[in-house]
Amino acid sequence: MFYQKVIISLVLAVLAAGCGGGSAGNGGVTAPGSTSPVVIAPPPAPSLRGNLVGGPAAVAAYEPQALKQLLDSAQSGTSAITSTPVCAVGVHTVRYHTIGSAGEDTEASTAVMLPSGADPACSGPRPVLLYAHGTSPLKSYDMSKLDGTEARLIAAIFAAQGFIVVAPNYAGYAGSTLAYHAYLDGEQQSADMVDGLRAARAVFSQLGASASAKLYVTGYSQGGYVALATQRAMQTRHAAEFSVTAAAGLSGPYALLKFGDAIFGGAPTLGATAFVPMLVNAGQHAGAALYASPGDIYETRYAGGIENLLPGTVGLGELASLGKLPASALFAWNSVPQAAGSKEFFNDGNLIRTSYRDGYTADMQLRPCDVAGSDPLACTPAHALRLWLKKNDLRSYAPAAPLLLCGGDADPLVPYYNTNAAADYFRAKNPGGTLHVVNVDSTPSLFGDDYSQPKLGFLAAKTAVRANAAISGGSGDAAVRDAYHAGLVAPFCLRAARDFFRAR
Repeated sequence: MFYQKVIISLVLAVLAAGCGGGSAGNGGVTAPGSTSPVVIAPPPAPSLRGNLVGGPAAVAAYEPQALKQLLDSAQSGTSAITSTPVCAVGVHTVRYHTIGSAGEDTEASTAVMLPSGADPACSGPRPVLLYAHGTSPLKSYDMSKLDGTEARLIAAIFAAQGFIVVAPNYAGYAGSTLAYHAYLDGEQQSADMVDGLRAARAVFSQLGASASAKLYVTGYSQGGYVALATQRAMQTRHAAEFSVTAAAGLSGPYALLKFGDAIFGGAPTLGATAFVPMLVNAGQHAGAALYASPGDIYETRYAGGIENLLPGTVGLGELASLGKLPASALFAWNSVPQAAGSKEFFNDGNLIRTSYRDGYTADMQLRPCDVAGSDPLACTPAHALRLWLKKNDLRSYAPAAPLLLCGGDADPLVPYYNTNAAADYFRAKNPGGTLHVVNVDSTPSLFGDDYSQPKLGFLAAKTAVRANAAISGGSGDAAVRDAYHAGLVAPFCLRAARDFFRAR
């Protein structure tokens, strides 16, 4: 679930087809040394949440041509995917009050990207796009800094096409006063997004922004999960304050209990040695009592510093080289069961104790979930981690707003069964709802396919990755696998989301 550098070498003639610009208006740690959740400060009064901490700060401004040059200098051909920028983009940052997993008051920040310019797409009341970002191991991650791939894509795909973008950095990142990150804690992360939008709205007029009544919510990877959790919160708790025009979940782990059961059941995914500890840490802060001591879950060599490890100051590769985390060995080499093709995740130097995994899988056998298709969470797990995963599984409501779910069916980080399982549940709970499901790795239809362009672009990019690997003597399959989640699927699902929003 980690946002990586886009490494695609693009086939520009294919990607440019149908990729024009247009108006978005036509449619868009546990406290150090502690092992139990601690309320660090009294919860903020409801009236404090979303309140500003100081005023907005300008970060940067880009004219359309300058933004195009920034995109293409970072990766040749990127503007062919995003569409050539139409609007100038001014980037600001706003700090605000929100809550941590234990309900404690904390500060966080959000990027605000504002379009401007003479083109009709850039002026007048503009739709608001609330964006939830993907996972980063770095506490410095900041969506207002367009030196990052994700922030550049969002600025170009949305803000430079006329959307006002509000992109919270999440508590625990970008100078937040929270010492940890509430990873995939649906309650906290949706509250953080809501508070970030409140803070941004409070400064729109000061920044010269005029928002229309249209509000779109989307996000990629971790952010796909957070986007749907936020839409749920707005629908079920804040309906008088927010009306979501449409939402899009992109490559997110919505079926969180199913995902966890698959990992512990023998089919881990890339990045699991990092995101499992992040998820466990969030649950511990939220009072899920996942362990009495980190050594209950983790092998001794990792247990001592793992609570305060992620997000941190170095990347995952360096953490592995320092021996802080294994690169891929989630489980011991002789731990069973092991799914076909999962050998790399079972090795010496493993992260999770076999005794802990055995307890998890025993609970799966005694108390299976995902048995009833219409109610996959009609189960009673007793294992603490399974209970936490069930609580945060998003197959628990019926989205009222039009919804797009997009991903790629060969995703090695966030398996596509998350998208299928969520789609099946949402259809069953709301048969009359507007749900679009897009697999960008599927063959586009010649007729009546609203998402043929993202699919064609994905095919061209995947072909280019294979060709580049062959030229350099590498494996095309390995190159596609490495680029798949963040480099290949991400930009095309973001484009699909923009197309979906413009039609509403």
